[in-house]
Amino acid sequence: MTTPSRQHNFDFLVIGSGIAGLWFALKAAESGKVGIITKKTRAESNTNYAQGGIAAVMGKDDSFEMHRHDTLEAGAGLCRDEVVQTIVTEGPALVRELIDVGVKFSASATGDYDLGREGGHTRRRVLHAGDITGREIERALLAAVAAHKNISVFENMLAIDLITTQKLGRASLPASQDAETAGRLGGSLALPKNRCLGCYALDEKRGVVEVFAGKVTMLATGGSGKVYLYTTNPDIASGDGVAMAYRAGCAVANMEFVQFHPTCLFEPRAKTFLISEAVRGEGAILRGKDGEPFMPRYHAMADLAPRDIVARAIDAEMKKTGAECVTLDITHKDPEFVKKRFPNIYAKCLEFGYDMTKQPLPVVPAAHYQCGGVVTNVTGETDIEGLLAAGEVACTGLHGANRLASNSLLEAVVVAERAAKQASTQLSALSAQLPELPAWQSGNAADPDELVVVTHNWGEIRRLMWDYVGIVRTDKRLLRARSRIQNLQREINQFYWDYKVTPDLIELRNLALVAELIVECALQRKESRGLHFTLDYPSLLPEARDTLLRRG
Repeated sequence: MTTPSRQHNFDFLVIGSGIAGLWFALKAAESGKVGIITKKTRAESNTNYAQGGIAAVMGKDDSFEMHRHDTLEAGAGLCRDEVVQTIVTEGPALVRELIDVGVKFSASATGDYDLGREGGHTRRRVLHAGDITGREIERALLAAVAAHKNISVFENMLAIDLITTQKLGRASLPASQDAETAGRLGGSLALPKNRCLGCYALDEKRGVVEVFAGKVTMLATGGSGKVYLYTTNPDIASGDGVAMAYRAGCAVANMEFVQFHPTCLFEPRAKTFLISEAVRGEGAILRGKDGEPFMPRYHAMADLAPRDIVARAIDAEMKKTGAECVTLDITHKDPEFVKKRFPNIYAKCLEFGYDMTKQPLPVVPAAHYQCGGVVTNVTGETDIEGLLAAGEVACTGLHGANRLASNSLLEAVVVAERAAKQASTQLSALSAQLPELPAWQSGNAADPDELVVVTHNWGEIRRLMWDYVGIVRTDKRLLRARSRIQNLQREINQFYWDYKVTPDLIELRNLALVAELIVECALQRKESRGLHFTLDYPSLLPEARDTLLRRG
């Protein structure tokens, strides 16, 4: 007997349970009923894996202008200055609110907050909780969510697609939208009305697709690191939000700017263990195959240069010497300081036989952060009414061509705060009743009998993205990637329509689309800027422009 599907109605529907989704939920819950759906357990998010911290002007020797300058410098000409200014200036007050909610940041011996420094920052301004900052933020926010009577959380619920009036035939959009009229990031989003009404989501435990309806939907699904073979991201980072929003008609921008974290532990048993940039912030030195420091040859800030420069430098050193990795050396610092400052990293490395107080750690770059995403303004509005986006899934213009370390958590909380305020004020003007939405139709779809196809295609996408769309690119490699991804897309789409949905199939479909968007944006950019470096166009163009894509 088939388990029946249900419709769940909320004033505010949140897809994702990282810092952006949880903060939005807590603030919106003061005005209405909130439902949070998350694809795994509620604590499983990119936020939970953030080691470094949250950047904010808290020190006496710091200023908003300095933080703004560092952000613009890292962003290589593509940051939106007004967005940077808003997030930098509104951030500290919200950090204090996080503390009020229960987040416990590390303190110094004097009782002040222990501010760390990371690549690209000219001051110490990174608040942290040891080296498990994300986990501490998740703990506090989840406790607050659990205590709020207006918030319901649905775990193991994987969003499949957004439900919009366009898809239901109640409104229409042009088949394509000229990129020039789409507007700069954060600008006017005056397009024909297409409203988001919620989403379809697969209940993994019951095997049933359910309807989640919301007067306002917040997309807070995180990034897409799993599109690459080597990544610091957890398994959930399959680009679901970008893919769903793009299919629904949203513009996406700057997807070519994939930030590769310079220092992932080079140890097969560790899989994707990140060595925080804060380790270099406390004096660690990158050394080549010969044991000599190499970063002074690449940038005046040496080991504290912005991430794009450090990642390319490591890649160049490995190719030049034939080494499989470089090393990160903090053995010259007091062992007790290292253990106290980085307890989680120290313990995890020790599990694999590396005592970072006595020996340098082998490290390599790995895909880490998606700087592009769904086009929004600083209040989280997309170009579909009723659909908001915040966090890594969104492209506000803060990060430009390269994210400044630890600005991501700050952006997430500021945009979520602003989005919740605006959505709450609009709630009274919306219809009191949510419509009865069509149930998910499986039609004649059969149970999948060759899941090896899904596994194989997943592996092939991740390998080709690593080989052809990595730290250093060429048009030839990008065109090879595009050709193969297009073939894979045909196979995946046929499989999607012929068989009943499974979690792996849903993620594969999204992963393939995000891979395609990254490649298309990369092919559009005929220059080397920030995180996009191509041997065919090594110089900067005179004018910095965003790459915008809309489904045609």
